[in-house]
Amino acid sequence: MSVLLSVASTAGLPALSLRPWQADDATALVAAHRDPAMRRWLMTVINSEADARRWIDSQQLGWASGTRFGFAVSENDGAGSGPPVGHVTVKLNDAGGAEVGYWTAADVRGRGLASRALEAAVGWVLASGSSVPVVRLELFHAADNRASCRVAERCGFGLEAVLPARPPAFPSEGHLHVRTDSARP
Repeated sequence: MSVLLSVASTAGLPALSLRPWQADDATALVAAHRDPAMRRWLMTVINSEADARRWIDSQQLGWASGTRFGFAVSENDGAGSGPPVGHVTVKLNDAGGAEVGYWTAADVRGRGLASRALEAAVGWVLASGSSVPVVRLELFHAADNRASCRVAERCGFGLEAVLPARPPAFPSEGHLHVRTDSARP
């Protein structure tokens, strides 16, 4: 399965393209992961082209198995899409739901890219006739990641719980945000 999503431009903001990650995205992925803020919030560390290729391979395996749908997010200036500047993922779980996640590169942060890209992916999952059988979407982030909390709220994910820290993987409290599709059985 290969899915291409697009988000129309808005006043002052370019259109976005969301597509599966490709091998030639490795350089942009390494560059984005050099950002100290990303290293603070993400569990995955990508330091090299080899790390990036392994990560991209895992994204492609997720698409092939139908269990994880990772989208490279690019700005589209009308002349075509640029390199990836963000990521949105939908990971199915055993309970009939999915976890969503996202990140944006430092140079595009604060312009609404994460919210617009996340909403496109959520819209795809919850669309009538979607091949992704999900009625509950969960979004986790560190409690002190206020920007991520704002993205969750903008996209209709309500705060369901404050989760205790679980070091070493989760060294601080977290938030669980949830969005449901009440139209699905």
